[in-house]
Amino acid sequence: MLSRVANRIYWMARYLERAENMARLVNVNAHLLLDLPLRVHLGWRPLVEILGSETLFEATHDEYDERSVVRFLIGDPQYPSSIISALASARENARTVRDIIPREAWEQINELYLNARKNLPSAYGQRKRYDYLNSLILGNQQITGLLAGTMSHDNGYAFLRLGRNLERADMTTRIIDVRSADLLPDEGELSPFENIQWMSVLKSLTAYQMYRREMRLQVRRPDVIAFLFKNLRFPRAIYHCISTVAGCLEDLPHNEAPLRQASHLQRMISDVRPETLDQQGLHSSIDDLQLGFAGVDALISESYFFTGRQEQSQATG
Repeated sequence: MLSRVANRIYWMARYLERAENMARLVNVNAHLLLDLPLRVHLGWRPLVEILGSETLFEATHDEYDERSVVRFLIGDPQYPSSIISALASARENARTVRDIIPREAWEQINELYLNARKNLPSAYGQRKRYDYLNSLILGNQQITGLLAGTMSHDNGYAFLRLGRNLERADMTTRIIDVRSADLLPDEGELSPFENIQWMSVLKSLTAYQMYRREMRLQVRRPDVIAFLFKNLRFPRAIYHCISTVAGCLEDLPHNEAPLRQASHLQRMISDVRPETLDQQGLHSSIDDLQLGFAGVDALISESYFFTGRQEQSQATG
């Protein structure tokens, strides 16, 4: 397979997963808005901070109010990781490999982007935002299923799964990191709502039912962290994602460096002890993992993509 083609498939998958998970990230707050008392006003700045995008945001916005943050994360064409920008990049990458992926997949990706752009105004108000984001999540899942069922499971599909699972692991850590940020005002009367916020994290990952099935416990902070970090069977758990990355690399040639880094990440995740992590400890662990994910991405680029460095730079802004 040509390096250029593998690169395009890898980034197509990453951008699609990024759009879906950005929708899930915003839905953390959407779920909380539904579950918390009306008197509680959520913070929106942490959503920008955990993406490391404060500089870009502050270049065009004066304050971190709900309207500005939502527009930035969902519909800002100048922000490379906004939902609209990610879908546009996924569409462009898919267009260049239309002879490699199933035609129906290209058509679905194109339609997902066009519908997202057409219905964008509905995302900015609280009333229709959840439906808009949920439609994007379901649309991307349809594409994922279509590719799994109709694309040959060859090296091209291995690069697709590499991109999807590396992006998914990174964004799952960021969604967890929302809870270690100060979304809720620091008021003693709100302490009973702490578990509601962890429940919103599970719901945003479509993980609530699987958590209850696996853990058979009430929603508690250490149990949720253990499930989302270390579960072997849940597809959005971090360990599962990195294990999938390692499995894909094992099937590819010249895999020594990225596979070594992926194995190191597996050990890091296994060593996490949720019951001992305070909020700062959780945030620090997530930072370490995100640096590890970036390292795997860099080594994949060095091993397989002649132009990977340049495209990676464009992708992360």
